[in-house]
Amino acid sequence: MTEYLETPEGRRIAYNRTPGTGPGVVFLGGFKSDMEGTKALALEEWAKRTGRAFLRFDYSGHGVSDGRFEDGAIGDWFEDARDTIAALTEGPQILVGSSMGGWISLLMAREHPEKVAGLVTIAAAPDFTEDGYWASFDKETRHRLESEGSVAVPSDYGAPYIITRRLINEGRERLVLRTPLALPFPTRFLQGTADDAVSTETAIRLLDHAEGPDMRLTLVKGADHRFSDPDCLTLIETALGEVIERL
Repeated sequence: MTEYLETPEGRRIAYNRTPGTGPGVVFLGGFKSDMEGTKALALEEWAKRTGRAFLRFDYSGHGVSDGRFEDGAIGDWFEDARDTIAALTEGPQILVGSSMGGWISLLMAREHPEKVAGLVTIAAAPDFTEDGYWASFDKETRHRLESEGSVAVPSDYGAPYIITRRLINEGRERLVLRTPLALPFPTRFLQGTADDAVSTETAIRLLDHAEGPDMRLTLVKGADHRFSDPDCLTLIETALGEVIERL
């Protein structure tokens, strides 16, 4: 059943929580996605089967949480994750971050390592506002973004994404690939080679950049950005099982 949390920032966040043993698992979704996606629901079923505590939620402006997507930025969604995890979980959690959720999980690891017991990322997209959108914009698009405040970018997932000046500028305050990044817990990165949103180079860059005693990157030939066919879902469960074993 969907419930709502009022955060200290005054944002109303929708969530679903499954009781179980700890450390619990928290799913952090992607850019403009929601907690009703295939991976989130599959993990909830896995949690119920295994008796593991599980939390999924919608960032502000996503899904059924309050707010407008176009008003949000990486820092807002990081705060949503931080506040939701702090209010609704006990002790360190295993974070499963998909795409943008991978970036946000890395921010959690950097800013609040005491709340992270382990990490699984799926097509993690750290710093995508800078290295993806801004880097791909030509001079004219950059000028339009700065002067008009937003640009529309075509999406493979439906309507164009509205990329705002605030999203780009605020994202520069949250970059994780430019400064040391410690991941001192079991960490599994999953990445498809047919992903047209996040490259395998990005996954390798993250693996090379982060520091930790127990990190592995698994590349799946032919898997796309959704990473949600039956084999990929099984692989996510396997990665979670490895992290739990090593705790």
